[in-house]
Amino acid sequence: MFKLPPISLYIHIPWCLKKCGYCNFYSKVKKSTLPEEEYIKHLLKDLEKDAILINQRTIKSIFIGGGTPSLLTSNGIKKLIKEIKKRINISHTAEITIEANPTTLEYKRFLNYKDSGINRFSIGIQTFNSDLLKKIERTYDKKEAILAIEEIKKININFNLDLMYGLPNQSLNDALLDLKIATKYNPSHISWYQLTIEPNTIFYTKNLNLPNEKIIFQILKQGDNFLKKSGYNKYEISSYSRLNYECKHNLNYWNFGDYIGIGSGAHGKITKKNGDIIRTVKNNIDHFINGNYLKKKFIVIKEEKCLEYFMNAFRLYQSISQKQFEERTNINKSYIKDKIKKAIKEGYIKEKNNFWNTTKKGKKFLNSLLEIFLD
Repeated sequence: MFKLPPISLYIHIPWCLKKCGYCNFYSKVKKSTLPEEEYIKHLLKDLEKDAILINQRTIKSIFIGGGTPSLLTSNGIKKLIKEIKKRINISHTAEITIEANPTTLEYKRFLNYKDSGINRFSIGIQTFNSDLLKKIERTYDKKEAILAIEEIKKININFNLDLMYGLPNQSLNDALLDLKIATKYNPSHISWYQLTIEPNTIFYTKNLNLPNEKIIFQILKQGDNFLKKSGYNKYEISSYSRLNYECKHNLNYWNFGDYIGIGSGAHGKITKKNGDIIRTVKNNIDHFINGNYLKKKFIVIKEEKCLEYFMNAFRLYQSISQKQFEERTNINKSYIKDKIKKAIKEGYIKEKNNFWNTTKKGKKFLNSLLEIFLD
């Protein structure tokens, strides 16, 4: 019988105080009081519809993202988590994360969030440089960012700091200073990734004076060395953690696990007992708040299963089990043997003892490696 993968829950809260120019996620600017009670009611109904698909599996992790989910009141979050637990099985060891921005309104709610069952916080710092924060249109400064970290440290040791490099006019020293300040507060996890400008964002048509490739390379090289020397293990392309503090929710994504996606703009991936993979996309807020939750639902074709699996797995700094590939895709590895041979010949991966390993070249030219499976 086909073995179903582990499953997580993603909850999307679409509102923000301001839409950042680089943001590519579905979000809406908060113009008045949030319809919090009504939205939570619809989130739970959306969950009830998707819960039918999960075959009684226990949820291993919950991630509340956005948007800016910490705009919800602590009572709203408490009610949401309590009602979710009535509807589906949640592991007693589940990692439950909420994203938050370091504004005064939000970090004052941290303690109450923890009382609601939240056991991991992800703080969107991006940079500690107040001038750069203005350039990327964030709504706080260095002082507020540090205050938020100090507040979170008082109540929870498991927290992530989101940082970006490659910002407009950012120097090598600017980027390294961000990492030095971050590690001073000893977060359990650091997500450190390059600013990328997507075509459908506000910044796409602007001349931002981004650092050139030479500077980016030096930032990445020296920053990576600094984080490793500071005791952080790089377990994914842009993720570093203290021992045993890897993000369980994201690891489930990267290992091609399943996840229910509820809320306006959320995406989901559910595997059926016959091995078919269903993708779901939820409606925008205007439709969602009127009870029309599902925008799109489709079965992933065989060729795209392989590509999707490797788009996730090749990001990780660990061996890729051929057995896991077969279990998570319901596809025999012989189906991709020619593509694997080509990837080995090009020097992107190595094969040993029923495992695949991405080489340094494969990590450096990840898009070229993935193009083999896109072919």
